[in-house]
Amino acid sequence: MAQKQQVSTGSNRVLRTIAAVVFVTVIIFSAISICQNIGKGFKVDITDQKLYTLSGGTKSILGKLNQPIKAKLYYAKTAALKGPDQIRYFNNYYEFVKALLEEYAAVSKGKFELELIDPRPFSEDEVQALRYGLQRFPITQEENFFFGLVLQTQFGVEKAIPFFSPDRENFIEYDISYLIDTAITRQKRKIGVLSSIGVMGDDVSGYMAEMMMRQGQQPKGAWTFVEQLRKQYEVESVPTDVNDINDVDILLVVHPKDLPEKTLFAIDQFVLKGGRLIAFVDPHCFSDQPDQRMMQMGMQVSRSSELNTLLKPWGLEMPANTFAGDSTLAAMATIRANQRPEKIIGYLNLSPEGNCFNTDNVITAQLNQVRFLFSGVLREVADPNESAGITRTPLITTTNRGNSFSISNAYELMMLDPSSLMRKFVEGDKAVAMGYLINGKLKSSFPDGIEIEVEDESSDEEDPNDVKTVKKQITGLKEAQQDCAVAVFSDVDFISDSIAYQNAFFGKMVVGDNSALVLNTIDDLSGSGDLVSIRSRGNFKRPFVVVDEIERQAEEDTREEVDKINAQIAGFQNELQSILSSAKAGQEEVIGSSILQKQRDIELKQRRAQQQLNEVKLKKREQMEHLGNVLRGFNMLMTPAVILVIAIVLGIRRSVRKRHYISHASDA
Repeated sequence: MAQKQQVSTGSNRVLRTIAAVVFVTVIIFSAISICQNIGKGFKVDITDQKLYTLSGGTKSILGKLNQPIKAKLYYAKTAALKGPDQIRYFNNYYEFVKALLEEYAAVSKGKFELELIDPRPFSEDEVQALRYGLQRFPITQEENFFFGLVLQTQFGVEKAIPFFSPDRENFIEYDISYLIDTAITRQKRKIGVLSSIGVMGDDVSGYMAEMMMRQGQQPKGAWTFVEQLRKQYEVESVPTDVNDINDVDILLVVHPKDLPEKTLFAIDQFVLKGGRLIAFVDPHCFSDQPDQRMMQMGMQVSRSSELNTLLKPWGLEMPANTFAGDSTLAAMATIRANQRPEKIIGYLNLSPEGNCFNTDNVITAQLNQVRFLFSGVLREVADPNESAGITRTPLITTTNRGNSFSISNAYELMMLDPSSLMRKFVEGDKAVAMGYLINGKLKSSFPDGIEIEVEDESSDEEDPNDVKTVKKQITGLKEAQQDCAVAVFSDVDFISDSIAYQNAFFGKMVVGDNSALVLNTIDDLSGSGDLVSIRSRGNFKRPFVVVDEIERQAEEDTREEVDKINAQIAGFQNELQSILSSAKAGQEEVIGSSILQKQRDIELKQRRAQQQLNEVKLKKREQMEHLGNVLRGFNMLMTPAVILVIAIVLGIRRSVRKRHYISHASDA
């Protein structure tokens, strides 16, 4: 009987244990479900730049919504599982975009509705995706990959992002917010581009393009930054001999070389009438490739451009053949094939750590990395008595160790010698400006107007060869009636494809914030401050400050020694040249043996110098690897260390409570 009771008691205990486990499981899953529904509004974003938290600009745009917007996120999730690694990569990207759009829906107070669509082959969803213009990437004979967004308003406006390209991942919030902003405003600004180089590409008709292809010529496409502008604005070309500019909102003047006076006057009047101007000038534009036939004929072709005629009355000037340099910002690059990368004093990698960006201006406040290539120097030359009410704001500068340097002629840059330029550079104690914003009621650079030649009305109309011209004085505004806005950058190459972009699997990929700087400037001058505050969010690269300091210190330690060795080598080469020039007839054999000996001495010196440099670089590399090992070990031990500390604290707490309980029990 007792045995039966023990068996019954054991069975009841097992049943109670099973029931307890079931109830605990049910409670846990119920709690998770309840927390998921109740706690949707409670989120914590632990990313460094709050990538999953909407910016103030986006919240402002969503707050202005006076109509519901429906967002359809197309992602071929099923097809992606069957695709190659390059397609499966987008699964994580999709989760990021979806989470961001869910945040839009949460903040919009019901005005932004999100729909997730997985378009399957031959379905109505796939047909609609193609109708909206979303890009299709075939994976198999039936499966197609889509990843795009469509916005629809109740008034029938449809806007789309055809494809979420990886190169735009850093600007994804801007692209979505721009889509919403343009969908509700129905306004598209017009941008005019006036340029002395082919930034707009070859504007040829279909017939001309076909003829060029038959002749083995490929029409040149527009620069990538222009193609990027065309996605957001109406972009049209403005001729360099224009007489009047009045049908564009913003004028981009890119590399203005030897513009005629009438064009300068047209730009001047465009600004005074309230038009916005963004000028890109350059003392030596590497993207301005001269015609090969002209070079073969020995003709010198200038690669410089300036707008000093307009800028000086507005208080700025860019000196000729003068460039901005900074040894702390100089980037590494390979000039010629089979050579090691070298630091180039004029190739500047600008960053917030060097205080290179004006953090008080919305254009540059959130930039992270901008690269300039042999930028010019912008200097204030304003007369205080004549510039009252005009504000000149530096946007882009070097560090306080920057300085300007000059070249004697353009061949110094055409046959670039980085080490020679680095030796000539002298550090300064004041930042050098490469970008400026001018605001205020500007005065005309042509207060008395200009003279132009027009056709004489008294010419013989019957004789087409008898065309006479007369000079005519034309005048315009002497001073603006409202505040003007002009942005000036002393570099053209920084917006070129070779500096601002790089080739990727899906096309051109943005590098750094060069393009963001241009678009920020356009948005600010057009009054879209909300969009400017969004653009650069997330485009962040954590600087390796300690590593950079190790490299800089190693560079400083070896600079004097390297310069000394280079000077010795140059001295030996000069000595060899003098021996050759003083050689007399009949002494060729003696001179030849002497030259060979000198060459051996120089080669020996070079090998020793290179060995010393390699030793310094090895030491620098060892320091960097040691730092990496320390950081790696710290990251690996951090989590176990935290758990161990928590366990020790809990153990001590339990021990104290146990002693406290025993003490009270014994007293009782």
